[in-house]
Amino acid sequence: MFTYSNISICHFDELLADIDRLDREGKLSDHTIYRRYLEHVKYRLPEGFPDAQSIIVMAVFTRPMLVNFYFRDKKHEIMVPPQYYDDGIAEESMRSTVLNEIIQIPGYNIERAKHVSLKLLAVRSGLGRYGRNNICYVDGMGSLLTLYAYFTDFGFEADNWHEIKMMDICADCQICISQCPTNSLSEKDFVIDAGKCLTLYNEIKGEFPEWIDPQAHNTLMGCMKCQLCCPANQEAIRRSGRFEDITEEETKKILEDRVGVEVVNSLSGKLRMFSPENARDFLPILRRNLRVLLLKQGQY
Repeated sequence: MFTYSNISICHFDELLADIDRLDREGKLSDHTIYRRYLEHVKYRLPEGFPDAQSIIVMAVFTRPMLVNFYFRDKKHEIMVPPQYYDDGIAEESMRSTVLNEIIQIPGYNIERAKHVSLKLLAVRSGLGRYGRNNICYVDGMGSLLTLYAYFTDFGFEADNWHEIKMMDICADCQICISQCPTNSLSEKDFVIDAGKCLTLYNEIKGEFPEWIDPQAHNTLMGCMKCQLCCPANQEAIRRSGRFEDITEEETKKILEDRVGVEVVNSLSGKLRMFSPENARDFLPILRRNLRVLLLKQGQY
């Protein structure tokens, strides 16, 4: 399930101006990791593709997944948010979709757009709108989606440039604000305090800051508090999927840092969150996050 929109590349300066304006207004976090991300956001034509005329923005529905971890003879159901697992869609499949189902005319070229703010592109193209939680929502998908963008030398008849908008439903709703465990959401705008966002801290290595309440953690990676309670997500959430169970022995080995090659391969296949090649970097994060979730349930 996908949907798309497009804008002309003539809007690149305006996209950069959007980010600069937010920065000048003090609405972008000064956190080191977030700043590192911003440094890589660029809107310019890729080298070797000077004839690009448009940028296509696609949203693909990506459901949250549930997985059971068995530990001490009990089953612990934990959610994996959409952006943290491999949905199995190959790059060649995406390219084929763009060329054959969107452009549909032979002879045109595409190139994956990297180092762009996909959320901003989606909202500016009219494909999506912001929620009060600073997440992009698309009709029929809610916020449960993956965004892709491609440059192309195909010129669309319509240039779908839109004003930045928040969903109408957000105007009189503050459910996500009340549910945010770290108070990173604001009543005034749809720009969050990224330095307070739980997601920022449980995606990276290291111990959690002391100011984060251990009860705040709710998913194996990232945070779904503001999305699970959102009225715009209720239909999409019901389409959650399920991964294969993690056995008692596998859970123990994760927590005890005794994960050998066989278990690495098993976990990689079941969770689809990492490859065996990057297990060394991923497993310490998984171990820490799993431990705090089990502690929350009084099981560790």
